[in-house]
Amino acid sequence: MGEPIISVSGLRGIVGDSLTPPGAMRFACAFASGLPAGPIVLARDGRTSGRLLADAIRSGLAAIGRDVIDVDVAATPTAGVLVRQFQAAGGIMITASHNPPQYNGIKLFDHAGQVLTAEAGQAVVERYRDGACVWATHDKLGAVRHCTNPDDQHLRLVEQIVASGRIQGRRYHVLLDANHGAGSELGSMLLESLGCHVTLLGGDADGRFEHPPEPTAENLAGVLNEVRHIKADIGFCQDPDADRLAIIDENGRYLGEEYTLALCVDHVLRRAKGPIVTNCSTSRMAQDIAQRYGVPFYRSAVGEANVVAAMKSHGALFGGEGNGGVIDPRVGYVRDSFVAMALVLDAMAIRELPISRLADELPRYEIVKTKLELPPEKLNASLKALEKHFRAAAADRLDGLRLDWPDRWLLVRASNTEPIVRIIAEAPTRVDAQKLCDESAKAMAKG
Repeated sequence: MGEPIISVSGLRGIVGDSLTPPGAMRFACAFASGLPAGPIVLARDGRTSGRLLADAIRSGLAAIGRDVIDVDVAATPTAGVLVRQFQAAGGIMITASHNPPQYNGIKLFDHAGQVLTAEAGQAVVERYRDGACVWATHDKLGAVRHCTNPDDQHLRLVEQIVASGRIQGRRYHVLLDANHGAGSELGSMLLESLGCHVTLLGGDADGRFEHPPEPTAENLAGVLNEVRHIKADIGFCQDPDADRLAIIDENGRYLGEEYTLALCVDHVLRRAKGPIVTNCSTSRMAQDIAQRYGVPFYRSAVGEANVVAAMKSHGALFGGEGNGGVIDPRVGYVRDSFVAMALVLDAMAIRELPISRLADELPRYEIVKTKLELPPEKLNASLKALEKHFRAAAADRLDGLRLDWPDRWLLVRASNTEPIVRIIAEAPTRVDAQKLCDESAKAMAKG
C-alpha cells in the first residue's frame, strides 16, 4: 500500500492503494475535529469511487458527533456555495480534479465556503498524522440530512452577474463537454436558462471519462472536431469537478484554459474597474489587460488559497488561475467554470462578436512547461545560479524564482511531491519560450 499525497489543500491518492475508505474517514475526522459547531457539507464529483468514499466519510463524521448535509454529486464551486447557504461549519469535496480515474481525493472548505488557508490546512495534516479520533456515545451521534436541488442557489448567483436577456436573444448553440464529471447538470441548467441550444457530451456523472480528464488540446481532439461538425458557436470543456474550463472557438480551434481567465478579465474590466489577481504561473495576458484598463494587478503564490488570500487583501474585483479557474467574489471565492461560461457568453452577446474574434483581440503569448530532476538540497544553489545567469531580469522569490522581462517571463518552482523542479516560460513565440526553458535548465545544472 502506498501513501496518499497529503498537503495543506487536501489529500489525493490511488483508490484501493494509497487512498482507502478508512484513510479518507480519518482525514475527514481530523478536519472536522478542528471546526466550530455546525453541520458539514459533504459532496463528490462523479468518479466511480466517490460514493464509496462518501459513505465512509459520512459514517465517520456522524460517529464523532458531527451533523452532515449530504449533497451527493455536485461541482466543487457548488459545494462552496452550499457551505455558505447552510451556514455550515465547513465542507468536504471528494474529488481528484483532473487526475486519471484510478485517483480520488479530498478538498476542504472553511465556514466561508472557500478552500482552507495553508495554516488551517497544516493543522488538519497534523491532526491526521496524530491519528486520534474521539468517538461519540450513542446519544451524541451526528445526524445526516440530504440536500435536494443543490444547484439552485449557485445558478441564481451566476445568472445575476450577466445580462441574461441579451444572451437569451442570441440563441447560441453551445457544446458542453462535461466528460461524465460533476458539471453536467448545473452546466446544462445554466446554459438553457441563458437561452442556449445545448449539445451535451458526457452528461452522466458516473466518472466513466470518454477522454483523459484534463482538458488539454491533445485530450480534446475529438471534441474539437465535434464543435466544427455541429457548427456550434462555442465549446466549453470542464474538468471532472467543474472548477476549471477550457474553451473551443466556433472553428474548432482550441483556445485552452489560459484564455478562459483572460477573456473573463477583459469582459469584467469593460464594465467595472478594480484590482486583478492571478498566481505567478498564469499567463501575463491578464497583467497586460489590467494595464490596458489602468487597474492594479497583483500576483500570488501558486494555489487557489493563495489567490483568494491575495484577492481579499487587495480588494480584488476578479481573479483566478491560468488553468481555467476563474474566481468572482460575487459568486464565491472558489474557482468556477459556470462563472466563466456565463461571462464569456455575456461578452459575445454584448459585443456581438464570435468567440474567435474576442480571443484574437487579446495579447498573444506562448507557454512552455518542462521539468528538471533536482535533489532538494541543491535547489537554493541552482536558483542562485539561475538568477545570476539572467541578471538583467527582474527577480521575485514569492514562489520559487520568477524572472521577468518586458515581454516574457520564467518561473522555476520545486515540486511538493517529487525531487524535481517545474520550469514554466512564456514568450511571444513558442520557440522563444522553449529557449528560455532550455537555457534555464543548463544554468541550473551548472549551479
